[in-house]
Amino acid sequence: MLLRASTRPEWTAAVLADLDAFLLDHAANERKASASALALVAHYPDRVDLVRRCIDLAVEELEHFRAVHRWIAARRLTLGADTKSEYLRRLSAGFRDGSEPYFLDRLLTAAIVEARGCERFGLLAGALPDGELREFYRELARSEVRHHETYLSLAHAYFDAAEAQRRLGELLDAEARLIEALPLRSALY
Repeated sequence: MLLRASTRPEWTAAVLADLDAFLLDHAANERKASASALALVAHYPDRVDLVRRCIDLAVEELEHFRAVHRWIAARRLTLGADTKSEYLRRLSAGFRDGSEPYFLDRLLTAAIVEARGCERFGLLAGALPDGELREFYRELARSEVRHHETYLSLAHAYFDAAEAQRRLGELLDAEARLIEALPLRSALY
């Protein structure tokens, strides 16, 4: 998927200037991603393919949370209180009413969020010095591609392809406006 707006180069500088804050935010986002995949399982238990694939996603996201936590512990940091993501709040504010439109919007928005994570992990990996942390973020970028593809394929499995593509375009436009409007900070989103 091509995002319709690229992350500004200043984002990477902000992250490198406060890598501790980024790691803490990243950990929280991995935990929330796992919870979101499980929420889909809880809300749509009759969708067998979704249940199987989202359980796998949730486990992988939780493994990422554990891996980020290891980096946090190595830096002698502790996890902080949960904070709301303005990015995720604004994206979900555009979800449509009605069971099926809402379901499609959730799947497509999850795909967009994973695509943005892929882009940003790749940017960070490119900016970090050679070493384990750089390789960690390179691998996470690859994982985000798989997660993105999982959510997109689920959307196409449960909805008409033309409808899913039309709605994806609308959501990508909204995400592009949002990513350009949000202030830069040392956070994943």
